[in-house]
Amino acid sequence: MKKLMRVPKTKNLLFSLIFLATASLFAQEPFEKSVVITKTDKSLQWRPCPEFMPAGCGMAVLHGDPGKKNADIFFKVPANAEIPMHTHTSAERMVLVSGELEVTYEAEESRILKEGTYAYGPAQKAHKAKCGDSPCVLFIAFEEAVDVFASDR
Repeated sequence: MKKLMRVPKTKNLLFSLIFLATASLFAQEPFEKSVVITKTDKSLQWRPCPEFMPAGCGMAVLHGDPGKKNADIFFKVPANAEIPMHTHTSAERMVLVSGELEVTYEAEESRILKEGTYAYGPAQKAHKAKCGDSPCVLFIAFEEAVDVFASDR
């Protein structure tokens, strides 16, 4: 007759603890919900831009808290609007969603962004822009809290 092997009690205890720890991971709250938003979504809450920005300018939060790190926004300006020289505390990653936008960063040549163009703006680097003949909507992902400061540079 074969003799059954017994697992020492300490191994049983260790296995039980690992099992319970792993099981608790799956018992946590459900994952955060995904987000899908278009530039014309009726649920967007467009807020006015700071006073030094052009009339008709608006910003809408897409995801995150603009007072904290890693917030995403839509930024829109009317056709032919000029966005004055300004800076942000944060670097910004952008994609032009609609329109055509001429962007000029301090000490750099102007660049034309067309729909679908990606651009990166370093933190604290002054820049300005001009929207073309149709309204512009820009997606911006901020690494730090969302802010904007008029610049005389």
